[in-house]
Amino acid sequence: MTRTAPPSPEPRRLLFVKLKHIGDALLLTPTLVATRREYSDAEIWVVVREGTDGILAGCPAIDHLLTVAATENERRGPGTLWRDLRTLLRLRRQRFDFAFELTDGDRGRWLAGLSRAKHRCANVANDGLSGWWQRRFNRLADIPRAEGHRVVKDHRLVAEFLALDAEIPPLNFERARANPPSLGVALADFVVIHPGTRWVKKRWLKDYWLDLGPRLLERVSHVVISSGPDPAERELARELVHACGDARATSTDGQLDWAGLAGLLYRARAFVGVDTAAMHLAAACQCPTVAIFAYSVVEHWRPWKAPHEILHLGDQLPPRGKGQRPAEEVMAKLTPSQVMAAVDRLIRPAQA
Repeated sequence: MTRTAPPSPEPRRLLFVKLKHIGDALLLTPTLVATRREYSDAEIWVVVREGTDGILAGCPAIDHLLTVAATENERRGPGTLWRDLRTLLRLRRQRFDFAFELTDGDRGRWLAGLSRAKHRCANVANDGLSGWWQRRFNRLADIPRAEGHRVVKDHRLVAEFLALDAEIPPLNFERARANPPSLGVALADFVVIHPGTRWVKKRWLKDYWLDLGPRLLERVSHVVISSGPDPAERELARELVHACGDARATSTDGQLDWAGLAGLLYRARAFVGVDTAAMHLAAACQCPTVAIFAYSVVEHWRPWKAPHEILHLGDQLPPRGKGQRPAEEVMAKLTPSQVMAAVDRLIRPAQA
């Protein structure tokens, strides 16, 4: 049995806790924008994992943005526990009207459940909450996590307890907060591709990327290869520049922040990539997006409310789970010719 409460007429302070990956942080922005529209005078506080906060720099709905230590062992040190404790103490001093736990995990539950907010809200669906956790939260929703887009999941939880418009906004990275970078070349007629990902299960074939780059140059004057700071990503970007020719291709070489990439995406004629935070940022910038999915669940992760096409095997996808076919085998069936056909359908005129 879930415990709900009537919408609050004038909440003064609202806390949103989402300790997940970079793209997940951006997927929270439609809910934050919707909340700001209804409660213009409220203070909105957001807590995310360290390293994911940069992609929220374009969301003016946020008043206070805090981070806690990332879960990866190499990024945690002796002082991180104390720092996270100080963050919790800071949150407890705010006396929030509502705290929303959107991580569906214990670290987020610690922060939201112990925040001393008047209404502490969490989702009880699927794995449920133990009796100990249920005593920490006094407002519970029952929203199946396996259903619908992840944007909708966040919005539904908050809308259980606040009066939000049923129409969910797009992802948010304001153009005024984007920062077009200087890459040493004049860019007007160009596309952005983002081939790298740390998730092996999401990677498209390297040979396909090397084939795609020169094909794109038959449609545009320049290709920008977006790369994260990982050495393997940067090396792949360099190989793509070589395949396209130095005069007509440029790598960001892991040097851009999210505001810089947004500055490119607002002007690019199209974006091509796999299921990454960069793909979601392209959607936030309303850049026409061709996304290549292997095992990513389309209805959960598709670009939200932006022009896009997804290449995916659909009903022909091998079963997920134990013993599933390698992602490389799946991706091999999604060819550069298919990508180019999607680009041709979506590409927009060059932006001023």
